[in-house]
Amino acid sequence: MTEQSDDPVQELTVEQCWQLLGDEEFGRLAYRLVDEVHIVPINYLVDNRCLLFRTASGNKLLAAALHSDVAFEIDWRDEHSAWSVVARGSLRRLGEDEQHRLDNLPQQPWVDTPKYDVVELTPDEVTGRSFQLHRTSVPHEAPSS
Repeated sequence: MTEQSDDPVQELTVEQCWQLLGDEEFGRLAYRLVDEVHIVPINYLVDNRCLLFRTASGNKLLAAALHSDVAFEIDWRDEHSAWSVVARGSLRRLGEDEQHRLDNLPQQPWVDTPKYDVVELTPDEVTGRSFQLHRTSVPHEAPSS
């Protein structure tokens, strides 16, 4: 993602972050409802520097109705490098007159359940970092039953 450097941690530019957000379609949304913090996986699309996703009735829709502050994260890694992008902002449910924004984009829900509402995450801040990894190989074992 970034050029090689002596520093193993590099800040990504806002443009690099938006490029990565546009290239991906899956991330984790974190939000607070009253005194509980929730984190959920979502599939999403980028539209005009906002993130759009479909949802059914439930906590995500409630968070949107409350215009909750949220954080959204995507990341990637291989054996030698990694990157992470975080968008912080607020949610809002799109009105019926705006839901067409998602209709023209190629998003398909990953889970075949009815999702009638479209939610927009409008970021106030988008940040990211890339990492050059120096890892010793440790085999992963399945947990014992």
